[in-house]
Amino acid sequence: MTTKEGYLYTLQMSVRDYELDSQGIVNNAIYLHYMENTRHEFVKWAGISFAQMHQMGIDPVVHQMQIRYIHPLVSGDEFLSCLNIRRRGPIYVFEQDIYCGDKPVIKAQVDIACLVNGKLTRGDELFPYFEKYLVQDK
Repeated sequence: MTTKEGYLYTLQMSVRDYELDSQGIVNNAIYLHYMENTRHEFVKWAGISFAQMHQMGIDPVVHQMQIRYIHPLVSGDEFLSCLNIRRRGPIYVFEQDIYCGDKPVIKAQVDIACLVNGKLTRGDELFPYFEKYLVQDK
């Protein structure tokens, strides 16, 4: 795993041609896929998969997302998808940034809520999996 200072988890990826729009840059919605893939890989790295959580009746779901697009990616770009996680009450906050080299591409915050058997909870079911990775609020 390639690392970037200041982040708990990073994932190296590259742009594929079919992700481009007619302007020759990555379509804005594709960044959502990049970030979701990074969260899924992080969760596996933390010791559990989304499929395993679902089998236990635990479903982390996106509650809110904020993205700032800074610099577009183009065909063939190699980039690093970076992640930190913190907790704000019942919400798990994923700070997710993407870099192409040292150049920031996007800065995002993805708030995750927890459903257990279809009902909203305080998120304590996720705490044992994420506890040791949580960064303190700034």
